[in-house]
Amino acid sequence: MPAFAAKPAKAPKPPKAPTFDTKRLSEEVKVLSSDEFEGRGPATAGETKTIDYVVAQLKAAGVQPGGDLKDGKRLWTQAVPLLRSNIEGSPKLTVTVKKKSRALTQGNEIAVRAALNGADNVAFKNAPLVFAGYGVSAPERDWDDFKGVDLKGKIAVVLINDPDFDTGEGDFGGKAMTYYGRWTYKYEEAARRGALGLLIVHETEPASYGWATVKNSNTNTMFDVVRDQPGKAHPTMEGWIQRDLAVSLFKSAGLDFEKLKQQAWTREFKPVTLKGVTLSANYAVKSEVITSQNIVGRIDGSKKPDETVIYSAHWDHLGVGAPDAKGDTIYNGAVDNATGTAALIEMGRAFAKGKKPQRSVVFLAVTAEEKGLLGSEYYASKPLYPLAKTVAVINTDALDPTGPARDFTTSGSAKQELLDELIATAQRWGLTYVTDPKPEAGHFFRSDHFPFAKRGVPAVSFGSGEDKVDGGVEAGKAESDAYVKDRYHQPADQWEASWSFTGMARDLQILYTLGNDLANSRRWPNWAQDSEFRGARDETAGERAGK
Repeated sequence: MPAFAAKPAKAPKPPKAPTFDTKRLSEEVKVLSSDEFEGRGPATAGETKTIDYVVAQLKAAGVQPGGDLKDGKRLWTQAVPLLRSNIEGSPKLTVTVKKKSRALTQGNEIAVRAALNGADNVAFKNAPLVFAGYGVSAPERDWDDFKGVDLKGKIAVVLINDPDFDTGEGDFGGKAMTYYGRWTYKYEEAARRGALGLLIVHETEPASYGWATVKNSNTNTMFDVVRDQPGKAHPTMEGWIQRDLAVSLFKSAGLDFEKLKQQAWTREFKPVTLKGVTLSANYAVKSEVITSQNIVGRIDGSKKPDETVIYSAHWDHLGVGAPDAKGDTIYNGAVDNATGTAALIEMGRAFAKGKKPQRSVVFLAVTAEEKGLLGSEYYASKPLYPLAKTVAVINTDALDPTGPARDFTTSGSAKQELLDELIATAQRWGLTYVTDPKPEAGHFFRSDHFPFAKRGVPAVSFGSGEDKVDGGVEAGKAESDAYVKDRYHQPADQWEASWSFTGMARDLQILYTLGNDLANSRRWPNWAQDSEFRGARDETAGERAGK
């Protein structure tokens, strides 16, 4: 090298942190996503195998049980009662256009969910269809898509995402999805309005996933938390329809789908009845209350055991479902979320081997995330350790099992000090933070940190980066796009022998350091002053005072 040539800048020397064994991570993901575990469906033989395996791994790692109390001792699990509903046989679904009827095939043009409102039979004839825009009632934004229309005995048809998704600007955060854009909200609002049912028009871009994901997630067993009045949260019929079917039905009623969609971008939109178009349905629903389990491990704090840092991940996936083109019926869930579950086991091992933290650390593997964040919702509503003294929740969901990236992201980018601390920690490894690259997908509301966040607990869900050390952004984006298209919520989400797990091992060092620093500090990170979650956290400030 010539004397005048500048020496290349040295990469920052990573701080001391435990090393995470890539072979062990790979083996755990392989086992959890094997056919033997039958897709890890809640309340199946797959759940039993999953619990037995994860508990055995945590025990061997030196973690202590942190679940329900029994006879003064902690169990390894927290019992989660759930309502489980199945459509018996194939539902009879018929659309009538100008007195001519035709059958709709479940999973093809329409995907109807098993009723969660307590009905054991769904039977109605010629229910009118009413297009209700995005199905949003947001008084604080002076927005009402319903305009007082009576939906009793009617099926509302609505669009997915927010009114400003297509234009990218407006009162709903531009491209970033608000909770109003989530399908969960739309069903809840339909129930509040007294609608017989609600059908969401599927479009790939605003939904952020294809029809295969909709079909696989909605035509199998449905679960919900046990509610005193389920009809207040769920209309009788909940489902999705393909965009092509919606366009055809609108046209039959003399309406232009695209024109009405554009009208729905505005406050002035008024609901429109699809004249001459009705829907009929007849199917039995079998419902029962079952008990699933959250898995809970714990390392007791040496000085402040009543203060808790939580690492979370969901252990469940979709179980056994409809066959894919190859005839495969097992939804193995390797990336989603055997990776996060393996991360939890190895995080427990790292803390158990290291110096005991001053605050307690909990390793929470929740059930029924795929059914609507139900395990985390149950824990957050009936916490084993007080939420007021829960320092932070660090969630891992669908981590990248391949090589390292130069960056990382999070599900959503809500302003909070916990995120600031994560960004600063990652910088010590030379990683840059990229705000959620697809805020329109509403990932903030789709991961297990959300039930904690909405109750004020600082919470973040870590996401692997796309700027790969080997191949850059182009390679990383191609990889993630292919995953969403070909594997996400499909039987093809299977373990690969080629996965190196080197990126995940490095990312876990960062997450360990973040949690360990908090567990050995007196800090109580909070939300930004203008955050919608700040108020709930501040209400419990007295319980942390002087601690």
